[in-house]
Amino acid sequence: METGRIGFDNEGYIAAQSEQIRKRIEQFGGKLYLEVGGKLFDDYHAARVLPGFQPDSKLRLLRQLREDAEIIVAINAADIEKNKVRGDLGITYDDDVLRLIDQFRSQDLYVSSVVVTRYQGQSAAGAFLRRLSALGIRCYRHYPIAGYPSDVAHVVSDEGLGRNEYIETSRSLVVVTAPGPGSGKMATCISQLYHDYRRGITAGYAKFETFPIWDLPLKHPVNLAYEAATADLDDVNMIDPFHLEAYGKTAVNYNRDVETFPVLSAIFQRIQGESPYKSPTDMGVNLVGRYITDDAVCRDAARREILRRYYAACVDRAQGGPEEPVRRLELIMGRGEVTAEVNPAVSAALLKAETTGAPAGAMVLPDGRVVTGKTSDNLGAASALLLNALKAVGGINDELELITVQVLEPVCRLKTRYMGHRNPRLHTDEVLLALAISALTNPLADLAQRQLPKLLGADAHFTVILSGEDVHLLRSLGVNVTCEPVYETKRLYHK
Repeated sequence: METGRIGFDNEGYIAAQSEQIRKRIEQFGGKLYLEVGGKLFDDYHAARVLPGFQPDSKLRLLRQLREDAEIIVAINAADIEKNKVRGDLGITYDDDVLRLIDQFRSQDLYVSSVVVTRYQGQSAAGAFLRRLSALGIRCYRHYPIAGYPSDVAHVVSDEGLGRNEYIETSRSLVVVTAPGPGSGKMATCISQLYHDYRRGITAGYAKFETFPIWDLPLKHPVNLAYEAATADLDDVNMIDPFHLEAYGKTAVNYNRDVETFPVLSAIFQRIQGESPYKSPTDMGVNLVGRYITDDAVCRDAARREILRRYYAACVDRAQGGPEEPVRRLELIMGRGEVTAEVNPAVSAALLKAETTGAPAGAMVLPDGRVVTGKTSDNLGAASALLLNALKAVGGINDELELITVQVLEPVCRLKTRYMGHRNPRLHTDEVLLALAISALTNPLADLAQRQLPKLLGADAHFTVILSGEDVHLLRSLGVNVTCEPVYETKRLYHK
């Protein structure tokens, strides 16, 4: 299984997608509120299931529109109040708002304001608003609306959308993004349409989401991988019945958009006099499906992603998480014909553990080769596997030492004797530090550490749940990590 193959034309996609957004701006007379679903940058899910897609693709296409674009960041007051954390980054949503603003500014993109949605005077949300103001960031409050969105008459009234503070905008493309789902992006766009039309400003709304891909089959593995990624959100892909009725064409959307479309269409009619769209698929501007250049590559990549999501859900369950996402993922795996065999690292790791009698790991390198690593007195399975992988990609004889015992053993003693650790074995971050020190006198160690970028896109599997340090380090190198949902020891506390 070679994982380094390309299946997506990223440059063609960026050029065409930028032009598509420009056309939608023109369709609405020169002003568009664009709700962006998923991640504007660091979109590693898309990069994994569409090999060739770059994680910063959306950001790059926005840079092509930067003279016409401004960004509003939305955050739900309830998420601030309960310190909701982004699972992939480990930071709270309110801190992520600041991170997002810094990232956008670093790309010369204009962030005009932040809107706190569903604001009801929550103390933490109020403190965040004061913090934003102190930082010189314009901020606004939007409030809960009774009966939203189904009570259209009340929603589109002075007591509904009319209560929200109007966000002053100055450019033709207003991008509305957020730290995560449930932040109120769509409601923010609708509120702005209401206030604009009351002021005599013509504007429109569109949605920019990569997944599901509307012009791929419903059971295409790439679309199933989207369901796998949102197994905890109850999202389900489905045929858009409104698109089929209006155009006689099959298009894939997901349940929440299909369910809310009649109400959303009624809101548009009440605000603007008519709805500009005949289906929820019409609302989208996504062209990603047209730039898949090798369907087989993307199918294989998506199946591996589904398997990763399954293992992640199983580990979460073992750590006290819910059962239901695992059940949903098992169904998705059945529909997508996904088994553990799609990732050869799984069987290789299990075999290594069986033959050594200790936790083990295996990695499928980008060129398709499989390497393994076993637990030893000084190295955990992840550390051993990392060193063996660096040897393999660097063409270094597997029998040769990169780090001598004379370097390893003092570090292991330091951990147990002075730092309070029970386990003397080195984590991956510690072994890389030891490798860097060894590189001062050992040319092979120097050669090995220079191979780290070549691990990007590799798949690793382990027979036990790894420590957070090891998972974080491997993922920072671009290695996709999965684990069997069992702990190495029988202790109850594993932090």
